Amino acid sequence: MEYIIRDFNNLPDDALHLRKKVFVEEQGFCDEFDDIDNRAIHFVLYEKDMPIATCRIFVGDTKGSYILGRLCVLKEYRGKGIGSKILRAAEDKVKVIGGKKLSLHSQYQARDFYKKLGFAEYGEIEYEQHCPHIWLAKMY
Repeated sequence: MEYIIRDFNNLPDDALHLRKKVFVEEQGFCDEFDDIDNRAIHFVLYEKDMPIATCRIFVGDTKGSYILGRLCVLKEYRGKGIGSKILRAAEDKVKVIGGKKLSLHSQYQARDFYKKLGFAEYGEIEYEQHCPHIWLAKMY
């Protein structure tokens, strides 16, 4: 199957729809959308014309650092390498714009996905709403 990944400087409707479906409806998060959406670069992965995955990146607290967040894949497409594809697109963008580090606050149950892609855990488990999360990072 052929996939297309597009990036946006604003929150596109396709990303909004995906995040609402996965994080709000499926996983029960309430505070899904925030001011970061206004300054993030958003990515959407399409199968043909259908959006099936999204994530965002934004500038971190230190020079050359970026944060990845809100990565989600529609349930029926999980386990097919889609998450890895969109994450690699975000990593490529970070490198192009001069980033040296990419961090993320992963749901604890998803941390092994990121570890397989070269991210390392740091810090303590923290809770966002009802869900345990852990920080991971990768240097470039």
